[in-house]
Amino acid sequence: MARAFINEIKSLAGSFAKCEFRHVRRPGKGVAYELAHFQCFSGSSFFPCNTILDVALVVESRVQLLIKVGDLDLSEKSDVLSLIQCLKASIWCGKHLKMTVMSTEESQEEEQPNLFFQLLLEYFGFCKACFSALTSYPLSSDEATVTIVEKFLSEQLNLTRKAISESKRINSSGPEVIKCAQSVIESVTHLCEVYSQAVKWEFSDATAETNKSAIVLKETTILNNAAKVTKCAIERLCEIGILAASDGGSLVTILNVSWKGVVVLLQLCKGALAERVNISAIVMSLVSLVNQSLKCAAEAWSMLKESISVAEARKTFLPVKFYLMNAAKICSMYPCEVYPVYKEISGCVLMILTLIISMCQVKHLQVASELSMDLLEKTCLDLITSFYNSSQRKEELKIDVLEWLFGDGCHATSIQAETSSNFLTASMVEIVSVSNETMPAAQLYLLGRVSLFLSFMRYSLGVEEDVKILIARKLGWFLDILINEDVYSSVLTLQIPQTYGSGKNMELICEPIFQAILHALKTFMVVVSSGIVWAEVETFLLQNFFHPHFMSWEIILELWCFLVQYAEEDLVHDMIVKFCELMKSVASPESVLIPCSALRKLARSICLILTSCIPTIVDWVYNSLTRDNKSQSSSIVYVALVLEGFPLNLLSDNLKSTVRQKTITDYYGFIESFKEKMSDASVSGVFGLPVFALSSSLQSGQVSISDVDMKTLKLLIAISQKYKSAMDKQMKAHCSKLLSETFGIISNLKHLYSSDEMEGVILEIRNLFILGPEASETELSECKPELAVFVAGLGHISMSEGDDCEKSTNVCDLYHSLLREHHWALVHLAIAAFGYFAAHTDCNQLWKFVPQNAALSYDIETGKEADEAQFMSELKVLLEKEMALLTVTPTSDQLGLLVKEGTLLKEIVQKNLESIKRKRVEVTCKRMDIEKPMKRRKLPDEISKGMELLQSGLKMIGNGLSQWESDCVDFPQLQEFSAKFSCLDNTISQLVGLTDAGQG
Repeated sequence: MARAFINEIKSLAGSFAKCEFRHVRRPGKGVAYELAHFQCFSGSSFFPCNTILDVALVVESRVQLLIKVGDLDLSEKSDVLSLIQCLKASIWCGKHLKMTVMSTEESQEEEQPNLFFQLLLEYFGFCKACFSALTSYPLSSDEATVTIVEKFLSEQLNLTRKAISESKRINSSGPEVIKCAQSVIESVTHLCEVYSQAVKWEFSDATAETNKSAIVLKETTILNNAAKVTKCAIERLCEIGILAASDGGSLVTILNVSWKGVVVLLQLCKGALAERVNISAIVMSLVSLVNQSLKCAAEAWSMLKESISVAEARKTFLPVKFYLMNAAKICSMYPCEVYPVYKEISGCVLMILTLIISMCQVKHLQVASELSMDLLEKTCLDLITSFYNSSQRKEELKIDVLEWLFGDGCHATSIQAETSSNFLTASMVEIVSVSNETMPAAQLYLLGRVSLFLSFMRYSLGVEEDVKILIARKLGWFLDILINEDVYSSVLTLQIPQTYGSGKNMELICEPIFQAILHALKTFMVVVSSGIVWAEVETFLLQNFFHPHFMSWEIILELWCFLVQYAEEDLVHDMIVKFCELMKSVASPESVLIPCSALRKLARSICLILTSCIPTIVDWVYNSLTRDNKSQSSSIVYVALVLEGFPLNLLSDNLKSTVRQKTITDYYGFIESFKEKMSDASVSGVFGLPVFALSSSLQSGQVSISDVDMKTLKLLIAISQKYKSAMDKQMKAHCSKLLSETFGIISNLKHLYSSDEMEGVILEIRNLFILGPEASETELSECKPELAVFVAGLGHISMSEGDDCEKSTNVCDLYHSLLREHHWALVHLAIAAFGYFAAHTDCNQLWKFVPQNAALSYDIETGKEADEAQFMSELKVLLEKEMALLTVTPTSDQLGLLVKEGTLLKEIVQKNLESIKRKRVEVTCKRMDIEKPMKRRKLPDEISKGMELLQSGLKMIGNGLSQWESDCVDFPQLQEFSAKFSCLDNTISQLVGLTDAGQG
C-alpha cells in the first residue's frame, strides 16, 4: 500500500508539471497580459482558471478551507498535491518576476505589473498560511512526502530571495514585498523550530543500527527528515542573509531575521547538523561580510579630510558587530567544525583591532575609532574565545590557535614584500588587504596582536581556567613583542580608546597604550590571584625582574609595586627579605658607584617597590641594612639605596629624623677628615659615600639643610686641587665623581651662590675645566652634566657687566665652554642652564655669554657656517619645548626617531640576552668539568719543604712569645702581637691540612 501511495503521488505531480503557461494579447488593450489555462487539483474536481489571480484565489481558498476544517494532513493525497500545486505556482512567479520588473521599467502602462505584484503579495500570504498549517501536524516519516515539503520550502525561499533582490526596482509595492518576505522567513524558521522541538535528537543512524526496533527506526527516520528540511532552510536563509548584507545594510529587517533564523536553527538541532551542514562555510560567509564592509569603509574614509559623524560610523560598524556576534554564536556551538578556518577568523579579528588603532592616529577618524572600539572589541574577543571555552575542544588545538596568534613567528623580521610595510606607514586600505598566507609574519598586525592580548587579559574573568594558564604562559612573549621597534614607538606615543566600567557606568576613555598595558596586566593579576594560574604569573614577574629593556623593566616594576600594595603583609615581608639578602650578596665597593651594576639595578628596583609598601616594611629594610653600621657591606648597600632614591619620607617620624641627622653628620665628618682619607682613596672603593648620600637626598627633596657653613664650597675647591695633583687614574676617577656630587649639593643650596667664597669657587672651576691641562681628560668630561646644573645657579649671583669684572668674565668663559659642546645631550643641558640663567640673572648683556661658535649657531645641513640668527632660532625652539606641555600627538619625524631608538634598544637587548646565554653555558660547562673525577697528583716537593719550614718557624715564634710574656707582661704591643700570631697559626694549620690531602 505504501509503495502504491508514493507512486500515485509521483504520477499526479508529473501530470501537473505538464501544465503550460503562455503569453497572449488581450483584445482591445494592446498590453501584454498574463493569462493561463491552468487546472488546479482539489479533491476530485478541476477548476478552470482564466487569470493568474484566479490561481492564487483558488489555491488560497483551498488552504484556508483546510486550515478552517483543520484536516491538513500530509498523509492525505489531496493535501500533498496542494503543496505540489503551490510549488508550481512559486516556480512560475519566480520565473516571471524579473520579466515583469523589466517590462515595468520599459513601459509606462501599470495595469499588468500591478496585477502581478498583487498576485505576488497574495501568494506570499498563502505561503505563510501554508507554513502555519504545516506546524499543526507532525513531520511525516515518509521520505517522499518530506521531499515534497523540502522542495516546497526551498522554492518559497528562492522566490523570497528573488523578490528581495528586485524590491528596490518595484516602485510602489517594494516595501510590501519586503514585509511579506520577512513574514515568510519567520514562518519558515518557526516551522523548522517546531520540527526540531518535536524530534528526539539523541537518536542517530548508529542508534538505529544497534537497536532495530520499529520505534527506534521511526524516530531515526523522523530525525533525518527534520535535519533534511532544516538543512535546506539554513542554506537558503544564508543566501538571503548574504543578499541583504550586500545592499549596504539598508535591508536591516531581512538581515536580522535571516541570520537570526540560521543561528536559531543551528542551536535547536543540538549539533546534529554538524555532518550535514557546512558550518565552516557559514562562518566564512559572515567573516567575508565583515571584511567587505570594512574594506568599503577603508576605501571611502581614506580619501576623506572631514570628520566622520557618529551616525555614519554606527551605520558601518553595527552590521559588522552583528556579523561577528552571529559568527561567535555559531563557533561556540560547533567549535570542532570551525577549527579548519580558525586562521581566517583570527585574521579578521586582528585586522579589525589593527584598523581601530590605525584610525586613532587620524584626527578626523577618532570618532570612528572610539565607536568601533566600543562596539567591536568585546565581540572580537568573544569570537576568538569561542575556540577555547568549549569542552569539545582539545588542549592541543587550543594551543595551536594561541601559537598562531601569539607565537614567535608573529614578529619575524624576514617577511614577504606585500607585508613589509610597518604599522606607522600603512594606510587603512593596506591593513584590510593582508592575505591570510602572509599574516603570521606581517609586521602590519603586530599592534593588533598587542590589542588582542590586552583584551584577553582585561576580560580574563570570563574565560576558562585552562585558557588563563595559556595566557599566563604567553606573558613572556608579550614583553618580547614590546621590544619591536614599531611597537615600542607606538606604545610611547599613541593613544587608544578603552572601555571601563560595566552596564550604565560604562565609560570610553582615550589613554596611552602604555597605560592600557599596565591596566590590562593588573586586571589579569587580580583575576588569577587566587587560582592555580598565579604560580605562572609569579614566575613571570621573577624571571623578568632584571629585564634589559627599560620599558619592559618599568612595566615589571609597576606590577611589583601593584602587588606589594595590595598583597598580604606577610607575603610582602618575605619577598622584601629575599631581595635584601640578594642585595647583600652582590654588594661590592666597586659596584656601588656604577649605575648599571647588579647592585644598583637591584637597589633601584627595591626603592621603587618600597614606595608602595607600608612604613613598617620601609623601617624594617632600613634597620636590617644598617644594623651593623660599622660594616663596610652595610654602608655600601645603604648608599646604593640612597643613590637610587630610597624613600626616607616613608620612614616613621623618629627613624626619619635619625636618618636625616646621620646623613648630615656623616657628610660633615667626611669634610673634616677629607685630607686624611684622600691618602687612602686609592685602596678604598667606598671613598666619599657620605657626599653621594647627601647629594642624592637633597636632589630627591628628602633632606634639607637650612643652616650650613661654607665648608661645602671649600670641599669643592679641595677636591678640584686634589684632582689636579693626582697622578693615577683611579684617584682622578674618585675626585671626578666627588666633584659631580658636590656640584649637585651646591645647586640644591641656592643660598651658597650669594656667599663671598663663591667667586673663588668659580675661578677654581674655570681654571680646572678651561685653562688647566686636565680640561681634555675623560674623567673630567664626565662631570660636565653636573657642571651645567651648577652654572645654571650662577644667575643668582650679582655681578657687574663691565669687562673689568673678573667674576663676569669667568662665568662667560664657563658658558662659552658648555655652549660649544657638540654632544646632543650636553647641548640640551647647556641651553637649559642658559635659559635658567637668563631668567634669573640681573645682567642685561646676555649675548656676551654666548660664543660665536656655539654648537647651535652652525647651519644644520652643512654644519660649517655659524650664524647668530640660527642660534636664536634653535634657542627659541629648545626653550619652547622646555616650557611646553607633553603631547601625545607625535609627528612623523618624532616617530621615525623613536623607531630608530627602538631598533638600537632591540639590538642591545638581544646582545644582552645572548651574553647571558653564553655565561649560562660556560657555568654549565665548568660544573660539568668539576663534577668529572679528577686524578690526584702528588704535590711538588717545594711545597712540602716550604710547609715544613713554616711549621718549624711557628714553633720557634711560639717559644719566643712565651718567653716574652713571662718577661714583659704589661708590654702594650704584646696583646696585639699574640692575636695576629694566633690568626697566622690557624691559617698555616689549614694549609698543612690541604697539603696532607693533596699528598693522599
